[in-house]
Amino acid sequence: MGFQPQLRKARPGSRADNARGPFGLSQRGMRSIGLLALGVVAALAARFAPQNVQSSVDGRPRLVDGDSFFIGQTEVRMQGIDAPEGRQSCLRDGRPWRCGEDAKRTLQRLMAGAPIRCDIHSRDQHGRGLATCYAATGENLNARMVAEGFAVAFGSYEREERNAKAERRGIWASEFERPQTWRRRDGGGS
Repeated sequence: MGFQPQLRKARPGSRADNARGPFGLSQRGMRSIGLLALGVVAALAARFAPQNVQSSVDGRPRLVDGDSFFIGQTEVRMQGIDAPEGRQSCLRDGRPWRCGEDAKRTLQRLMAGAPIRCDIHSRDQHGRGLATCYAATGENLNARMVAEGFAVAFGSYEREERNAKAERRGIWASEFERPQTWRRRDGGGS
C-alpha cells in the first residue's frame, strides 16, 4: 500500500479556484465564458435550425403564380408567404396594375432559370407541399419574395415585410387587398 494522494475540489474563492488559465482568466471566469458560449451556440442553433423537413424536391419549376408551382409532379406552395393571385389586380397611381402577374414574373426572375430546391415541411388542405425554397445560389426565395414586396408575410418573414412596406417596394407602392382577402371575395386561387 503506497501513498495515495488525495484530490480536493477547490473551494470558491480559494487560491486554486482563482488560478489563472489562458488569457489570464480564473477557472471560474473560464467556466462562465464556456457556459455563455454554450448558451449562444444553443440559441443560434434553435434560431437557424431548419424546421422539420418531411422531404425535399429540386428541379426547374413550372410556375402557377408568385408563391406556388410544380417541380415534376410535386405541387409546392411557398410556406410563410402569400403572393397576389395571378388574376389579382392592384391600383398603382390610380390605374389598375396586374400585380399578380408581376409577382409571378418576380419569382421567375429570382429563380434565374436555374433549378431550385424546396424543403417540404407539411401539406396544406389541398395536398400541396408547404415549403421553404432556395435558389441555386442558396438564397431563401420565400424571404426574398417578401423583401422584394411581391408577397406579404403569412406566418413568417415579418421583418422583410416591414422593410418592403417602409421602402414602398412592389405591392407596397400601390393600393392592394391582401391575397387572402382577395381570394375570399373573388373566390379565385388558393
